[in-house]
Parts: sequence; C-alpha cells; structure tokens
Amino acid sequence: MAELKKLADQLGKLTVLEAAELTKMLEEEWGVSAAAPVAVAAAPAADGADGAADEKTEFDVVLKDVGPKKIDVIKAIRQITTLGLKDAKDLAETPEAKVMEGTGKEAAQDAKSKLEAAGATVDLV
Repeated sequence: MAELKKLADQLGKLTVLEAAELTKMLEEEWGVSAAAPVAVAAAPAADGADGAADEKTEFDVVLKDVGPKKIDVIKAIRQITTLGLKDAKDLAETPEAKVMEGTGKEAAQDAKSKLEAAGATVDLV
C-alpha cells in the first residue's frame, strides 16, 4: 500500500507534458486508449405493435466539413464527447468522421447544432 501511495505522489508531480508522454507510452505498450468511450443512449425495444416503430430512434452525427473555424469545432467536439484534445483534433481532421454513434434524436440534434454553431457542416445519419 505504501508503494501505491508513493506512485500516486509521483504521478501528482508530473507536468502536463510529462503526463501526456506517459499516457502515450502506456497506450503504445498496452494497446489501449486513455480516451473515455462516448456514451450511447439505449433505444427502447420496438415491439412493432404501434406506428412509432418505423420511426428512426438512433442517429450517427457525421462531420462532413470542419469549416474555417477548426479550433472552435475541436472545442465543440470536446464539449459533446469525452475526448481529449488530441483525439478531438484527430476526429476533426478525419473525413466523414462520426462524432457520435447510435445516439438518440434529441442528443444528435443538440450535437449537430453545437457543431454547426462552431462552423462545421454536419449530417445526421
């Protein structure tokens, strides 16, 4: 237990650059990502008894074009998702990138409006 406390103290003293480098090293060595997964809203089960079963309940938010305000779009991506700066930047630079997958209609429209306010072109698929 004392070793864990010592390790925690050492990690707490790292600079931001050192922490980023440590994260990168651990990701490469263990083959994992430090980015938190994007939350996906569960869709209600459709029993086919009513007409609402035909209505689409899950949407993907697809970034078509970043536009002239790339930094604002990256900020919006970070606000919508739990991605870090590097992952959000990579997502913004990826053509036809899915910012959110399988999310509810309201959350998808909210994300779309935030991204469009930042200058991006977005589709809901």
